[in-house]
Amino acid sequence: MELIILGLVVGFGVSFLISQKFSLSKKKSLTEKQSVILLDKIKKVSKLITVEGDFSEIYHHENTKEKFWGSIVSKKKAIILITAKAHIGFDFRKIKLQSDTKKKQIILSEFPAPEVLSIETDTKFYDMQNGYLNKFDTEDLTVLNKEAKEHVLNKIPNSNLIQLANKEALEAILLMESLVETIGWKLDYTALETSEENKKISK
Repeated sequence: MELIILGLVVGFGVSFLISQKFSLSKKKSLTEKQSVILLDKIKKVSKLITVEGDFSEIYHHENTKEKFWGSIVSKKKAIILITAKAHIGFDFRKIKLQSDTKKKQIILSEFPAPEVLSIETDTKFYDMQNGYLNKFDTEDLTVLNKEAKEHVLNKIPNSNLIQLANKEALEAILLMESLVETIGWKLDYTALETSEENKKISK
């Protein structure tokens, strides 16, 4: 009888240890899976636009060609009105994240600088003057549209759009924090510092 009781106790103990090990293994697997899903979820946000800027520029284009070894000069020119909308924000694919499954934390160690994510331009041509041997064609218009876009891009650094977007960095981080908290995790961004003031970012 004692052997039977002893056998039951040992069997129960072994079964308990096996079930606990299985439970811990399952819990760890679930936590790691949550971590992978969460990191993937953040990356899927991809690009976040925080600032939008409108531009209106007048661009003068002039092209001169020499024919017959410079004996004839032919000039074409145009005035181009450029209206554009620039979107400034953050590319979430450039962030650096690590997961701490024990503490259920996502550690944000590096956040990207604001950049031009997209730019939409509309060009209108005025006072187009063709030379006798130098006329505008379809290829010229394609090149002019490209030049118009580059013209606006060169104007952005001298505007305050990048600075405004940089101030919105905390809002972008708080969005990430909200995503993390949906599954009961926490976002740790205490190591981050602002690029302008070299101070730690805080709420």
